[in-house]
Amino acid sequence: MSNIINRMQDKTPKFFKLLRNIGVTLLAVSAAVFAAPVELPKIINDIAGYVAVAGSVMGAVSQSAVLQEKE
Repeated sequence: MSNIINRMQDKTPKFFKLLRNIGVTLLAVSAAVFAAPVELPKIINDIAGYVAVAGSVMGAVSQSAVLQEKE
């Protein structure tokens, strides 16, 4: 378990930082769709659910990538 925590706290490569930010943005968009004060079609809610799952997986995997610096 401590290995996972250490990986999450290590430096992340630039490409994976970009992917992580995209994942967080997808989560925010899907949360906005779910919180909309109007009734949206079921297909829109289904797509927002899939986008939320994709964004959370993208963010978690991107955060666990670590930068291997040459010694």
